[in-house]
Amino acid sequence: MKILNQSQIQEADIQTIRMEPIESIDLMERAAKTCFKWICQRYNVDQKLTLLCGTGNNGGDGLALYRMLRQKKYSCTLFEFALGKIPSNDYNRNKSKIPKKKFKELTPESLSKIQKDEVIIDALLGTGLNRSVEGPLKRIIQVLNEMPNTILSIDIPTGLFSDFNHENQPNRIVQATHTLCFQMPKLAFLLPEYGKKSGHFHLLDIGILPSYLEKVCTPYHYLTAEKAKIHFKGTHKFDHKGSNGNLLLIAGSEGKMGAAILAARAALRTGVGKLSVLTPKCGIDILQNTVPEAIIEINRGISSISGYYGLNYNTISIGPGMGTNSDAKKYLESVLTSSSAQMVIDADAINIIAEHPKLKEILPKNTIITPHPKEFERLVGSWKTEQEKLKLLIQFSVNHNIICILKGAHSAIALPDGNIWFNSSGNPAMATAGTGDVLTGIIGGLLAKGYPPIEASIVGVFAHGYSADILCESISPAFMLASDLINGLNSVWRKFENKS
Repeated sequence: MKILNQSQIQEADIQTIRMEPIESIDLMERAAKTCFKWICQRYNVDQKLTLLCGTGNNGGDGLALYRMLRQKKYSCTLFEFALGKIPSNDYNRNKSKIPKKKFKELTPESLSKIQKDEVIIDALLGTGLNRSVEGPLKRIIQVLNEMPNTILSIDIPTGLFSDFNHENQPNRIVQATHTLCFQMPKLAFLLPEYGKKSGHFHLLDIGILPSYLEKVCTPYHYLTAEKAKIHFKGTHKFDHKGSNGNLLLIAGSEGKMGAAILAARAALRTGVGKLSVLTPKCGIDILQNTVPEAIIEINRGISSISGYYGLNYNTISIGPGMGTNSDAKKYLESVLTSSSAQMVIDADAINIIAEHPKLKEILPKNTIITPHPKEFERLVGSWKTEQEKLKLLIQFSVNHNIICILKGAHSAIALPDGNIWFNSSGNPAMATAGTGDVLTGIIGGLLAKGYPPIEASIVGVFAHGYSADILCESISPAFMLASDLINGLNSVWRKFENKS
């Protein structure tokens, strides 16, 4: 799914209207109908609704929605806020279908009369906004954000820019509970800058012209379950240990063997045929007792990995808990210089590379590197805005011909061709120690099984988050452990196999 910028969103509407062909008010009607269906599925007709409509096209969507809700016998109150001297044509056309007496003027004072149990529908401003909200509407937004009501924003929360918001201010943006977003998410929803303003966003298909969406160019894409399932490889009758691949996991040091265990167990849960773990002597008994399915590659290091790589594996995951001392650094360098294996690099291995920038220049082509934001900052330097961060992310992947997975909410998978895929799965339950080690194991296992690096990244990142989503049905997010994600992978693969 492509993520379009502000001008492309507007052009998508224009092309749909021109090529179907339909009138612009018909597209507005179509958009309102998808919102109407979403609301009807979640709220009974005894739920009181309050619609706040600006006099632009977003407000036109709101008026069409109001009319449909009234026909369904919902109790609705309608407020209007003038955005200028001249309303949009489609707003006026929708307004003509509603009795004038139904309109109330929207002011901070009128908001105070709304009851706490009423659901507020925000249709004040849409995606055309390019400067921070000022004047009376700013005050209305501030009052709204202090209210306890559920707020449903139509397409985008009022005041939020579609793309980047570093020139915006949070007190000028509506805090939505849910955003009913048309066709595809806005880039702003996926960035930590102000992404939380959209609340839970829901994608509603309004029939934007497929041929335009196919041709339009953007570096930003949204990774959905459908995309991940396309690349998933199921089991076959004549599979055997040899055909399911062999992964070498280089991980662990004194006091950090938990990271190695998590990565190892996660790799095994991908169905990899054989897992070998190279770890210092202090971790051998721990691993053999906790991960009996793993084969141990003996390293001469006592408390941390040391020496030089002299093995022959086609797939390597390296970094979880391995430490960053000089011995670990020398070992990592020997792996990068002497092995042509496909690799997943994480955690301490990333920090070693950040401390020794020359190592970035010898990363094998299509290496997968999985930093969290602070690790990424150590690699490329600091940034001031989300726009700068994404630029650095694209440049890093393109310049080094690697895949860089920047972990976080909506983890961003940056590819060597300059494209970024933002993940749709996952939730705040994953904000706990060890989840990154689990991801390293998953992607390494998929690589060893024969997934190409890009496909291993896409399937691995989505499955990692999807496991957390499934588990949240039975485990409170506040108490989820990284090891729970490994157990949840079984449900993920089962759902992938069933295409459900």
